[in-house]
Amino acid sequence: SSGVEEIMKFAKSQNDHYRDGITNAGIYHIRTSVLECINNKIKVLKRVAYGYRDLDYFFLRIRSAFRGKFTPIPTIG
Repeated sequence: SSGVEEIMKFAKSQNDHYRDGITNAGIYHIRTSVLECINNKIKVLKRVAYGYRDLDYFFLRIRSAFRGKFTPIPTIG
């Protein structure tokens, strides 16, 4: 687990704005192609959901679009 410790050390030396992203990239190892797929799917859902008043429903739609495909990413706090 020394790799994670090195990443944490590097992340602590970085700007607060980028710290969580750097740490998550080192821990979860998700390829950029997968991230682009996720982002694109969310953008499509956003276009389809234009006019929804209930933001909670929109987030439920996002979660249902990825049900069973990805593990939930916990927040680092």
